[in-house]
Amino acid sequence: MISEFIPVVEGIRSLVPEWETRLSGLDAAVISEGRNGQGRTIRQITGHMVDSASNNLHRIVHLQYGPDPLHFPNYASGGNNDRWIAIQNFQNEEWSLLVELWKYSNLHIAHVIENIDPQPTPELTNIGSFEKAWRLIDGQCRLRKKQQNMVK
Repeated sequence: MISEFIPVVEGIRSLVPEWETRLSGLDAAVISEGRNGQGRTIRQITGHMVDSASNNLHRIVHLQYGPDPLHFPNYASGGNNDRWIAIQNFQNEEWSLLVELWKYSNLHIAHVIENIDPQPTPELTNIGSFEKAWRLIDGQCRLRKKQQNMVK
């Protein structure tokens, strides 16, 4: 494994069980009724984190072979985050299923990060170090930020 990624993998793997326990223990009213500053419930925020995990997985894989490895679709602009949340109807998703989906999505990201080829592709070599590219998609930072937003 690339040594710079060890704290990221360890961070994800330590956060997931901690937050799985916290999320699983929340009361139904808390996850469905309380809203953050963006008007999202904990159900919706958790679903959004599943979306983010999926997008980050694609980014991590794309970084290893894509002709333009730092160009990613931006689904966050133009209100698309809310659109994705609404289309997937996280508000009415079975809570235990949503928590498990979040858990395993992030554990899989840790696995993929752990198995990144330490030899960067020519595309990454041309644009700079792999570590620089990785900072754009640091899963641990995104995970912490979204979890902190959840409890505000």
